[in-house]
Amino acid sequence: MTDYEKAQNPEDLTRLFVERSNAGDAAGVAALYEENAVMAYPPGSRTVGRAAIRKLWESVLANAPHFEPETPLPTLISDDIALTSTPPKDRSGARAQVVRRQPDGTWLRLLDQPEFVPPTS
Repeated sequence: MTDYEKAQNPEDLTRLFVERSNAGDAAGVAALYEENAVMAYPPGSRTVGRAAIRKLWESVLANAPHFEPETPLPTLISDDIALTSTPPKDRSGARAQVVRRQPDGTWLRLLDQPEFVPPTS
């Protein structure tokens, strides 16, 4: 198994996601999530668990998308839980993640809402 850089701060997760995605490293992206993490993607559905998240990213990254870093909004931290968020560069809404401090002091994503789709009336 690859020895990946770990997120020392909640904000590191977004940077590591962009780096690993642009490198086509689905396993590296999945390593940013807790074992039982839940991701609200594809839109309208959920992907549950690190193995399923890795499989999803293998499919997505097979198309070699390019991700740009996005400036994060201020992180909210309460004890070992944090809320991170970024406004997409295309101003299409927001992205939000609930992350948790691990026993070694690093951070992993627990809940990930990478796209907010406005409700239809």
